[in-house]
Amino acid sequence: MELSVYFKSIVDQDLCPVVICGLDHEIIYMNPAAVSRYAARGGADLVGKSLMLCHGPKSQERIKEVVSWFGESTEHNRIYTSFNPKENKDVYMVALRGQDGNLIGYYEKHEYRDRETEAFYKFV
Repeated sequence: MELSVYFKSIVDQDLCPVVICGLDHEIIYMNPAAVSRYAARGGADLVGKSLMLCHGPKSQERIKEVVSWFGESTEHNRIYTSFNPKENKDVYMVALRGQDGNLIGYYEKHEYRDRETEAFYKFV
């Protein structure tokens, strides 16, 4: 089986929203958590549209600045962009690279700080 099927499954099972964009800022993919989180803004219908339509001018400039920084070096792959105190989470932008190391896109990574409350090995 092709490895990409496994990677898609990993992203789809993530409880955090994952929105993948190309270098032109077009939304290429949204995992189910992202579709749900951004339902009020269009959900799955955002795929194929520009991420920039979801952000104000200041955020648009920051996104462009980060993507430019990603392109400067294959060592530039992750940058901390914000902390959301309401959800107690850190937010990062992460570079996506092809097999040759060239920048092909980016995504936003959410990392929650709250300890898991689910019981260990709880089979539902």
